[in-house]
Amino acid sequence: MRRRNFIAGTAALGLGCDRFRRRKRFGGEIAGPSLELGHKIRDLQLPQPTRFDEVEVVIVGGGAAGLSAAWRFEGQGFKNYLLLELEPQVGGTSKSGRNGISAFPWGAHYVPAPNRENRALVKLLKEMGAVESFTEQGDPVFAEEALVRAPEERIFASGQWWEGLYLRAGSTADDERQYHLFFAEVDVWVAWRDREGRRAFTIPRSKCSDAPEPQALDRQSFKQWLDKRGLTSERLLWLLDYACRDDYGTRLESTSAWAGIFYFAARKLNPGEESRPIIAWPEGNGAIVNHLAKACSDRIHTGFAVTQVIRVSPDAIHVSAFDSKTGTAVGWKAKHVIFAGPQHLAQHLIPTLWTERPEGVSAFHVAPWLVANISLRERPKEEGMALAWDNVLRDSAGLGYVVATHQSYRDHGPTVLTYYYPFTGLDDRAERQRLQNMDWQTCANFVMEDLRKAHPDLDRHIARLDIMRWGHAMIQPRPNFLFSEALRRAKEPHQGIHFAHTDLSGIALFEEAQDHGLRAAEEILNDMGIVSPSWR
Repeated sequence: MRRRNFIAGTAALGLGCDRFRRRKRFGGEIAGPSLELGHKIRDLQLPQPTRFDEVEVVIVGGGAAGLSAAWRFEGQGFKNYLLLELEPQVGGTSKSGRNGISAFPWGAHYVPAPNRENRALVKLLKEMGAVESFTEQGDPVFAEEALVRAPEERIFASGQWWEGLYLRAGSTADDERQYHLFFAEVDVWVAWRDREGRRAFTIPRSKCSDAPEPQALDRQSFKQWLDKRGLTSERLLWLLDYACRDDYGTRLESTSAWAGIFYFAARKLNPGEESRPIIAWPEGNGAIVNHLAKACSDRIHTGFAVTQVIRVSPDAIHVSAFDSKTGTAVGWKAKHVIFAGPQHLAQHLIPTLWTERPEGVSAFHVAPWLVANISLRERPKEEGMALAWDNVLRDSAGLGYVVATHQSYRDHGPTVLTYYYPFTGLDDRAERQRLQNMDWQTCANFVMEDLRKAHPDLDRHIARLDIMRWGHAMIQPRPNFLFSEALRRAKEPHQGIHFAHTDLSGIALFEEAQDHGLRAAEEILNDMGIVSPSWR
């Protein structure tokens, strides 16, 4: 080999190595949740207590549902309760983080602006300062800074960014016809009322009609419903499939048609109107759960893994737990319990559920999610439309990312991108195992391979990349589930144990968690003879 060729070859190799080093120079970690401790609970491997302290109510679970129950108790002036949370931080899939750049979400990151019919959420947002006044008709007027500012969303396709999520560039006349036909069908359901005047679709789901007409939608998949109407436009189907992946962790074929229409119809008050605007914070729904937690902080016990909930007498329920901070077993004797955890845990921790509800959790399917928070020293350069709050890659099984600093009006300099990827396979157990087997490096490579499609030079801007693996992120509204007997029975109290979780709605929204938390708290207040107007 000639000396000149050797030098040129080693220089090229050096450039390749430098490029490799640039891609690997950032660090990060798996931030949670506590899979090992959770599996020990599932497998009943933790010790049981010998002493039980007395308390009126125990809330098991510090996610949005459990915190909403505590919020209701506090609003009533009832203080004789405690809340037990497995993780070091409350909030569940709504929790958030913070670093030197910004606060950021670890899961749920927005709520649609509620109408006046959703009294509970309006009340909560008013407490938080997001509602500044009301119209003469009683409709809330939201503070401008609470609403997602422009640009709200964009999509990466054909090598560039486009405004909105529906790609109109290059669409045909038939694409447009089908697009408008679908939303005309949605408007039919927006206008629909049953004999009692109830809407087919509204938020929360407990206010929706259970008449035969909407129930029939649940007996078919969203894809089957679309096929029957000749809605086959690839652009339209992509948008609708994205909606299913985004809100449910499902695909068109595995989503109930009821849930598919709910996504669009429940966010509109009247036919022809736009969907309700979006309310968001830098930390996403972490802002909501942090607000709820402040009111009851002295009654919250984090790092407590509940190991068993069982009635031992007509007026006593034993709640056993493991304190991960001290490594000891502890217990409480309560008159009432709110189990604000998912159904797969309820079946493990409440032994008597197996005899009363032998179908167990076989009807409940839950999607796993990977969430990554990517801290950037500076933003990558890009052509075309500016960075939006929500940024979606069309040719991806992921959902893209939201920008934590968008709501802080910081359009330059460091930021945090929160990336979401739902595992939508029909075998949700296998999907959970797949996610669990991914270490930090595998997750980081997975995320970066996706994002490099739109940001080839992203690596050199990254300070760190942190991962959250949600094994049970969100309940999947599969066909024949939303009006099933299994779902109906799961909401019923069992031996003084009341249930509150988004699982019980079949759709994983903050509003559903809040509604079930309030319902469970008010059931117990009524049992105690404390009768007051419902907040729901």
